Amino acid sequence: MGKRQLSLASMAAVSVAIGSMFATSVMAGSASPTRSAPTPRPAAAAAAPAVTASVTAPLASDRVLGRADAPITIIEYASFTCSHCASFTNTVLPQIKARYIDTGKAKLIFRDLPTPPVQVSQLAAAVARCAAPDRFFTVAEHLMHGQEQAFSSGEIGDWFKGAINLSGRTEQQISTCVSDPATKTAIDNDTNSAVAVGVTGTPSIFVNGQRVANPTLEGLTEALAPLVR
Repeated sequence: MGKRQLSLASMAAVSVAIGSMFATSVMAGSASPTRSAPTPRPAAAAAAPAVTASVTAPLASDRVLGRADAPITIIEYASFTCSHCASFTNTVLPQIKARYIDTGKAKLIFRDLPTPPVQVSQLAAAVARCAAPDRFFTVAEHLMHGQEQAFSSGEIGDWFKGAINLSGRTEQQISTCVSDPATKTAIDNDTNSAVAVGVTGTPSIFVNGQRVANPTLEGLTEALAPLVR
């Protein structure tokens, strides 16, 4: 997928949507950021690593979908401006959720790994993180579902407005939270965790600490099936 331009008008729309926090988070960067081509997935050649114990260490910043005591842990490193991540959320996750998460067999931990345009992906990560705890995945789903339309139309402001409307928070609460250094620290903790375990692309998926080389429905099912009792 080619690069897409975000116009100054679109940037201004985001500013209107979520206030002055956008001026410091985005306008301080390039006036016309682009969404890069999809971030490459980890190469298949590196697909059969030993269990990476450190990736399973819980982070205070973790957002968890499913039962906390589910025996299987799926960890997803993703970005809200990554088209592969949107595809995973839109086509793979619903089936994995129905088969494994809703049935208590597995839980999903979402971790942020912002990708270009980083100012936009970091802001999206912050807005999702600042949602009411029980609304995080609702907001994340909205951002992934609306990503393609937002970038193709340039209606980035509407994309963020929709996220805020679903967040369970007021616009002012989201603005205050996004501006809080603790929010950036939480996102940085996720990113540092990804770097520590050698993640180089999004989405990167781990099942019980082992990287899944092929983050498709078939690849993830192949990783999960042997673990189901």
